[in-house]
Amino acid sequence: MANESTTYQSYLMKGTGSGSSVTYSKLVDIKDYPDLGGAPERVEITTLSDGMRRYLKGIQDTEDITFTANYVLADYNTIKALTGQQKFAVFFDDGTATTPTGSLGKFAFEGEIDVYVTGGGVNDPREMQITITPTTEIEVVS
Repeated sequence: MANESTTYQSYLMKGTGSGSSVTYSKLVDIKDYPDLGGAPERVEITTLSDGMRRYLKGIQDTEDITFTANYVLADYNTIKALTGQQKFAVFFDDGTATTPTGSLGKFAFEGEIDVYVTGGGVNDPREMQITITPTTEIEVVS
């Protein structure tokens, strides 16, 4: 049996606590999530005596992590009130739990968050963009 799944039951979570006692609660319902990681840059170390280019693994550049959510004033105000470095995670669930558990994966990181309302047009939903500037690596946690 395959372990494939859909994006259904994916959540943006906020963590409280420290160390191994961090607990997460759903921050807001999201409509999408970005790449949760990226390839490291390559550092070229080719010399004139090499027959082909050579590289070393460089630093991974994790850009801002941006989510889209429906605009709900209470959610907007909750996010806007968060200042400084916070703990966040993206949880993937299988749909069997009534609250997010991360049964199919928990991707945790720290960062600073901001939110703004996006533009709209005829028959568009009101949406907001949630941007987190990561200050730690994104780690898979159990």
